[in-house]
Amino acid sequence: MGDPIRAEFEVLDERFRFFGGDHVLEQLHTGCRWTEGPAYFPAGRYLVFSDIPNDRLLRWDETTGVVGVFLQPAGYANGHSVDRRGRLLSCEHGHRRVTRTEPGGSVTVLADAYDGKRLNSPNDLVERADGSVWFTDPAYGIDSDYEGHRAESEIGACHVYRIDPVTGQVAIVADDFDRPNGLAFSADERQLYITDSERRHIRLFSVTKDDATKDDATTGDATKGDVTAGDRLEGGAVFATCDAGTFDGIRLDSAGRIWAAAGDGLHCFDPDGTLIGKLRVPETVANLEFGGPQRNQLFICATTSLYSIRVNVTGVAYPAGQATPRQG
Repeated sequence: MGDPIRAEFEVLDERFRFFGGDHVLEQLHTGCRWTEGPAYFPAGRYLVFSDIPNDRLLRWDETTGVVGVFLQPAGYANGHSVDRRGRLLSCEHGHRRVTRTEPGGSVTVLADAYDGKRLNSPNDLVERADGSVWFTDPAYGIDSDYEGHRAESEIGACHVYRIDPVTGQVAIVADDFDRPNGLAFSADERQLYITDSERRHIRLFSVTKDDATKDDATTGDATKGDVTAGDRLEGGAVFATCDAGTFDGIRLDSAGRIWAAAGDGLHCFDPDGTLIGKLRVPETVANLEFGGPQRNQLFICATTSLYSIRVNVTGVAYPAGQATPRQG
C-alpha cells in the first residue's frame, strides 16, 4: 500500500462545490501493468479487478485490506460487473467472449460470436433489470498480444451488443462507433451512456422496446428489426467530449451525475452534460466503481494501481432484477 495522496477536487462549476469526502486518495495496491474492470461484491465485501497484460484478476478484501490473485490465467479479462444474483460477469479479451461465473466456480459462456463470426474482444458490460446483458466490443484485445492475442477482426467493425435474457441471442444495438468502451444505464434504465474512446466522447441513447421485429438474420443489424423482440437504442447524440486523454469506463451516482475515467482523473458531468468538476488522480484512469456498504466508496483503476476514496455521494441504485431464465 502506498502513502496517502492528498485528494484534489477541481471545481469547474458551482454545482460541484457540494462534492467532498476523505482528504486523501488511498492507494490500495500497485505494481500492475494496466488495471481495469473493478466490480464490488457487497455480500463478500471484496472487490475484483483486472490486471490485463499480466492476465490475472486480483481481489481486494475490504475487511483485511489484503490484495491477492483471484484468478490466473484469466483470459485477459477486462471489464466486469456483478449481476442481480451476485455472480461475476466478465469480458474476456483473450477468449473473445462474455462469461458468467457460477456460484460453484464453473463458467458459462454468454456470448462469443455474432452471425457465426467471432467477437473482437468484449471490453465492458452492464446488466439490465430484465436480465439482458449489454456489452461493447472494440478491437483492443486483438490489436496486439499485449492485452490478448493478435488477430484479424472477423466482424470487421466494433459494435455494441445486447444478449437476450431468455434466448441468449446476441443482437447489435449500435453499429456506428469507432471504439465503443465504457457504458452505464441511467437509474430508471431508460437511457444508456456509452463512451467512444477513439472519438473521445460519451454518447447518450434512449432505450425503447422493439416489438415489431422479423426473423431475418441476413443483415446482422438490430436497428433494422432482424432479431427477436427486445430493446433497442434510439438517439445517440454526443453528451460530452473529453478534454484530457480519452474516456474509458463510466458510472452514475444517485443524483444522475455521470463519472467518467479520463487521462487526468475522474470527470464529473451534470445530467445536462456540463463538466462540473474533476477528482484528480496521479495516473491515467481506466475505470471506476461505487462500492462499500453504503455505495459511497469510489474504487479507481488507474494504470498500475487501485485507488480508493470515501466520498459524500453514493452510486446509483438500479431496479431489482426480474426472475427471468437465461439459457446457458
